[in-house]
Amino acid sequence: FVSVGMLFDPLSVVREPWPFAATLFVIVVGKSLAALLIVVLFRHPMATALMISASLAQIGEFSFILAELGVALNLLPKAGRDLILAGAIFSIMLNPLVFAVVDWLTARLEMPQTASPTAATAEPIPVTDLQDHTILVGYGRVGSIVGDALHQRNAPFLAVEASDDMVAKLKQRGIEALMGNAARASVLRATNPAGARSLVIAIPEAFEAGQIVEQARAANAGIQIIARAHSDAEVDHLKGLGADIVIMGEREIARGMIEELDRGHAAVGTQHAPAAREDSAA
Repeated sequence: FVSVGMLFDPLSVVREPWPFAATLFVIVVGKSLAALLIVVLFRHPMATALMISASLAQIGEFSFILAELGVALNLLPKAGRDLILAGAIFSIMLNPLVFAVVDWLTARLEMPQTASPTAATAEPIPVTDLQDHTILVGYGRVGSIVGDALHQRNAPFLAVEASDDMVAKLKQRGIEALMGNAARASVLRATNPAGARSLVIAIPEAFEAGQIVEQARAANAGIQIIARAHSDAEVDHLKGLGADIVIMGEREIARGMIEELDRGHAAVGTQHAPAAREDSAA
């Protein structure tokens, strides 16, 4: 990677400023906007979408390999390789600035959740009156199943969702709901974790889930914390922060398949058992 990077001609930026600017624009702005739209379409929080788009506002070593391969196969002129190398180097240099802008935007977007634009000082989010309840973080594909089960059992619970549309629907059903990011201390404090019986974290973001686990455990040493994960590393991460049970979807799918196999084998054995007794009797 270092040897390929040394092929970069710094004067190419001076000779072709507009192609270089267009290349950098596609990398830093074009890729980021595409990533932002995709994450938003999948109904993830805007803060998550901004963080992912900032992470993709650069290209790295793999672009060097593709550029060199393109030149070797006569698919890309050397000037194009220089533009790619320049774009990679400058996008990496600009990435800290992109993250700084994202942090500023995230703070601006989250401001209305804690304060009115006309208010002189921020007012704290009122704490729920629920006691001995379940805190359900996330009401998506996983959280909605858990929430519906709790609602059918008339078990007291509070849902925390980043989508204002979902919060409105839950309130129409008579379910107490709070809009915001539960990883934020003010939002989690409003769910009264100190007086809760259990906490179910149904969001797929392991980093935010870890922050929630850590804060909830600090607020209530006896609260039962159940979280979801997608890898063994996430399981270890969340358990290390204080989660009691971490369920990995792939592992539960495999366990369900094994149980079905066991039932099938047991059923086959039951069907063959009478025939075996008849043969022995004969």
